[in-house]
Amino acid sequence: MSGACDPAVRARTAARGAAVRGSVTRPGADAVTEKGWLRASKWLLARRVSQLGILALFLAGPWFGLWIVKGNLSSSLTLGVLPLTDVFLLAQSVAAGQWPYQEALLGGAIVLAFYLLVGGRAFCSWVCPVNMVTDAAAWLRRRLGIKGGKVPHASTRYWLLGFVLAAAALTGTLAWEWVNPVSMFHRGLIFGFGLSWGIVLGVFLYDLFIASRGWCGHLCPMGAAYSLLGGVALPRVTADRRSRCDDCMDCFAVCPEPQVIRPALKAAGQDHPLILDRNCTTCGRCVDVCSKDVFRITTRFDRSES
Repeated sequence: MSGACDPAVRARTAARGAAVRGSVTRPGADAVTEKGWLRASKWLLARRVSQLGILALFLAGPWFGLWIVKGNLSSSLTLGVLPLTDVFLLAQSVAAGQWPYQEALLGGAIVLAFYLLVGGRAFCSWVCPVNMVTDAAAWLRRRLGIKGGKVPHASTRYWLLGFVLAAAALTGTLAWEWVNPVSMFHRGLIFGFGLSWGIVLGVFLYDLFIASRGWCGHLCPMGAAYSLLGGVALPRVTADRRSRCDDCMDCFAVCPEPQVIRPALKAAGQDHPLILDRNCTTCGRCVDVCSKDVFRITTRFDRSES
């Protein structure tokens, strides 16, 4: 009897196939087994606390009359003292020929300095509420086993960024803010069901059925703008224990920008294990789901390897 017909061989092959399928639909399952659910979810939980906490500060005023923060993620004033302005909004204002007020410029300078330090795409993973929508779509897509789809080229978001600024210049208005899913999410929570939630739902359905991580990873011009601030950021993810990697691919499955992993993990084009790509969102999901503890969050100056 050939090995291919041996029941034991077939059983082992089926088990390996099931393990691979399980890894695709439930990445991080081995990490939960090895480290426990809390440790295998710590960065995800930290991001949800950050995102929901920031939303709560904005909603405390209109919902409960407790005006800790006035405004929204585009422009706000905290405790009547600290102005913060989205740098993408400022760029649109300048393109539209609308020179910002002094407070808006100060708020933009504060935000610019902060994201130059921590990385612009940290906005996407730690602040932006739409991240919860796209994460939910990615999770459901994996559980339903939806494959394929038409994913735009990653450079599309930069073309859309240019288009948004050109539209502002041509119309003299902040045209993007009428459809910006980040603004729509906030507006929907305050004013209820309407066009706002329709746009957010559209992002969810697009990521679920058409393009995996399509919005944040390939289309969002706001994310593209913030990625331009990521080149010198201090916090970085390192794969300093890459020798432990067993090629389970869980990190690639959960990463919103999986193309940033390979150079550090597989020494493809670089010797050190740091992820330096400006589109790394420092979300920590690769740290969470890795059962071998290959990854950790450190600084750009730590190029050691275990």
